[in-house]
Amino acid sequence: MSSPMQRGKGRPEALAERVYQALKNDIFEFRLMPGDRFSENEIAERMEVSRTPVRQALFWLEREGYVEVWFRSGWQIKNFDFEYFEELYDLRTVLECEAVKRLCALPSEQCAALLTELKQFWIQAERLEEGKTVSQHDEAFHMTLVASAGNREMARIHAELTEKIRIIRRLDFTRDDRVDATYQEHAQILQAIFQQRTEEAQRILTNHIAVSKAEVRKITLHMLQQARLQPIE
Repeated sequence: MSSPMQRGKGRPEALAERVYQALKNDIFEFRLMPGDRFSENEIAERMEVSRTPVRQALFWLEREGYVEVWFRSGWQIKNFDFEYFEELYDLRTVLECEAVKRLCALPSEQCAALLTELKQFWIQAERLEEGKTVSQHDEAFHMTLVASAGNREMARIHAELTEKIRIIRRLDFTRDDRVDATYQEHAQILQAIFQQRTEEAQRILTNHIAVSKAEVRKITLHMLQQARLQPIE
C-alpha cells in the first residue's frame, strides 16, 4: 500500500503527512514502543500542531496496522504479532517464487533486459556498506523480480506486503554479515534465473527469505529488549 505522502503530493493535508512520517519513523526506530499508549494532545504538543492533523495521521497508521485506538483512553502502538509477520513472509515467498518461474520461462534475451539494472548493482558494481541503503536496494531487488514477471496484481499485492514487513525487515541489515549474505544470495538468484534454472533459483530464493525471516525475528526481539532497558531521559 502506498503511503499518504506517495498518494497525494501537494494536497492540503501536508501537515498531517508530516506528522504521519514522523510517527512512523518513531515506530520504526523504537522511539515509540509496542504497547506504548498516548493521546492525540500529547502528540500535538510535541509536534507543535493541532489535533486535526495528528488524528488524520493516526487514522492512516491505524489503517496500515501500526496503531490502534482505545476509545476514551487514547491510542496504542500495536504489539508485534510475529505469527502475522510470518504469514506475510510466507505470502512473499509464494509470489516471488512464482515470479522467478515466469522469468525463467522468458526468452533469455528478454529476461536479461528486464533484470539488467539488478545485475549491474548486485553483481558488477562495487558493494555498498551502509545497511539502510542496502536495505532499500534489497526491497527494490525483490519488487523488481515480481514486477518484471508481468502480472500487475501480483506486483501490487507484493508491494503492499513489502510495506507491511518493512518495520522488521530493515533490521536484517544492521549486521555486516547479513549485508554480505544478501549480496551473495542475490547474485546466486540472478545467475540461476539467467541460466533458466528454475528450481535452483526458487530454492535459493526460498532459503534466502527463510533465513532473513528468522534473523529479523531474533534481531527484533533483541532490539525491543534493548530499547526497554534504555533509561528515560
